[in-house]
Amino acid sequence: MFFIFFVIFILVAPTLILYFQGYRFDFKKKSLTQIGGLFLKVIPKQVEIYIDDKLVKKTDWFFGSTLIENLLPKKYKIEIKKENFYPWEKTLEIKEKEVSEVKNIVLFPKNLDFQILTKNLKNFWISPDGMKIVLLEEENELGWALKLYDLEKLVKSHLVTEKDISQKSEVDFLDLEWAADSKEIYLNVGMKEEERVFALNLEKIPPSLSEKKIPLPSENIIASQNFNGNNYYLDNFGHLFKDGEKLTKNPFSIKPETKYQLNIFSDYIFLREGEENRFSSSPFAVAREGENLYLFNTEQGFFEKFFEKINDIKISPDNEKLVFFSDSEIWVLFLKEKWDQPTKKAGEKSLITRLSEKIGDVFWLNSDYLIFTTQDKIKIAEIDDRDKINIIDLDEFPPTTSGEGPKIFFNQVDKKIYILSSGVLYQSESLLK
Repeated sequence: MFFIFFVIFILVAPTLILYFQGYRFDFKKKSLTQIGGLFLKVIPKQVEIYIDDKLVKKTDWFFGSTLIENLLPKKYKIEIKKENFYPWEKTLEIKEKEVSEVKNIVLFPKNLDFQILTKNLKNFWISPDGMKIVLLEEENELGWALKLYDLEKLVKSHLVTEKDISQKSEVDFLDLEWAADSKEIYLNVGMKEEERVFALNLEKIPPSLSEKKIPLPSENIIASQNFNGNNYYLDNFGHLFKDGEKLTKNPFSIKPETKYQLNIFSDYIFLREGEENRFSSSPFAVAREGENLYLFNTEQGFFEKFFEKINDIKISPDNEKLVFFSDSEIWVLFLKEKWDQPTKKAGEKSLITRLSEKIGDVFWLNSDYLIFTTQDKIKIAEIDDRDKINIIDLDEFPPTTSGEGPKIFFNQVDKKIYILSSGVLYQSESLLK
């Protein structure tokens, strides 16, 4: 009996030791190999996890995460499903002694509920605090009119009409900008072939209108921005300065009758070059078209071309990524090194999508997902570029009579989408809960 148990121990013990050390026999490769794992974190919770078309488990009800162990090193098709939600799918490689992670998966509802806020609109602007909307209504006997919609009280109130600015001459509405504290708006209008700016104080009842004098810029400065308390500016000789200190070793070639704008994010200094009148000071303006984007090379001291025909650039909520896009492409630039999977180096670019349809505008949903429009669709894309990038058609809105797609804005405060389509303003239910 002792001899039998001794033989069994000699035979079983090494197998048990190898098993608990994570070794498994791979029958396909006919060799002993160490296992890996897969960690997933998903919104919403309690979703179904499929591996190679087999239901494996559900995420937990508290954190919405799960760890799947004992996976042989190879590629697996991972699917995440929940009833009434768009599925997520990606082929991921499991490596020996490593846990592959996807921590920022979001499943979006298939039948998103939209409600109509108001009609007969030409444009809208949401305040920086996300609590108010300025509405530009269609022209009537008083010309164009601005209204204020309170998202807390769900009340629309009158602000100003074209005739409030001038009874005698026609006033062309050009643009609108919110003050950073959401207490004032600035109206850009055209009167008698000159541009004028009016400030509307929303703190007063009724709101008070006053003309705002535009300070004339120095004739030597063609673009400037204040960033982290430092004043950057580009002079008409093409030299970049920081608080008076010249940063350029080789000047940038300035073109006549061309508008320039500095955009500074973290350690990255961008210069945008576009035609006159294509720029707007408002961060909520409709995306611009056809600008050239240059990035300042700090080591060599000159601007080098970064992207052509850019429409806009926007920073992510975590201030670590930039999305920039043209009529047909969307790219993400990583401003800082990203340590979680998939890892990225600072300065690395990732192509999110390339489309034959014209891209309208792009917004960050959170720091891992983008929402954008095409001619008649609202789409959502992840930025995880391992395998294919998941892109869904969230909803469809008819294009305007001019052929333009819907205008959208994603409000980071209430996590709702605001859509202007054919003069109607829609509000979605909260997209991220």
